[in-house]
Amino acid sequence: MPESENHPLEPFLPQGARLLLLGSFPPPVTRWSMNFYYPNFRNDMWRIMGLVFFNQAGYFIEGNAFNRELIKSFCRERGLALYDAAVKIVRTTGNASDQYLKVIESIDLAWVLDRLPVCTHVAVTGQKAAQTVLEVLAGTGFAQELKLPALGASVTFRYGDRLLRLFRMPSTSRAYPMPLVEKVSYYRKLSESSLNHSHSMVAGGLEDIS
Repeated sequence: MPESENHPLEPFLPQGARLLLLGSFPPPVTRWSMNFYYPNFRNDMWRIMGLVFFNQAGYFIEGNAFNRELIKSFCRERGLALYDAAVKIVRTTGNASDQYLKVIESIDLAWVLDRLPVCTHVAVTGQKAAQTVLEVLAGTGFAQELKLPALGASVTFRYGDRLLRLFRMPSTSRAYPMPLVEKVSYYRKLSESSLNHSHSMVAGGLEDIS
């Protein structure tokens, strides 16, 4: 059996973040173009964010890689926190696809949310991340059995005295069969309700974006 892998990155939890974006798990390091989240140059997350906020797919691109410092600065300014649903996995094949990931240990979501006191939105990118987070929410500390929402829709969950929304988003991997323009539309709607589009936070809130 292949060896297990621990998450190679620290959670990125900027002060004031209102949106926590959770993928499944980073690809093998050999596929990275930068030492940060969504590092595979063939993953379109940062092209999508470039189009949503700057109308430029290449806004975060420098040469044949993503510009990590520009991305980190953007996330701090917009209130975007980043981590993954799994923190320890086994790749059952050498493939980076989510379908070949076996989750050994899931995110400590309570620990993360304790460090994001104003976070109101959690978004999961792809089926594996969504299913993993739903399992976390059904377990100790949350004990909430939630149904998987439709793509672009959300379900409500509680943490302490906080009410949060969990949004299911399309995977930004090119292996996911959806045109880029459609993915941009989903992420634009999410960002309009949860991220800072100016010098002050955008008001809005807790509605489904489908």
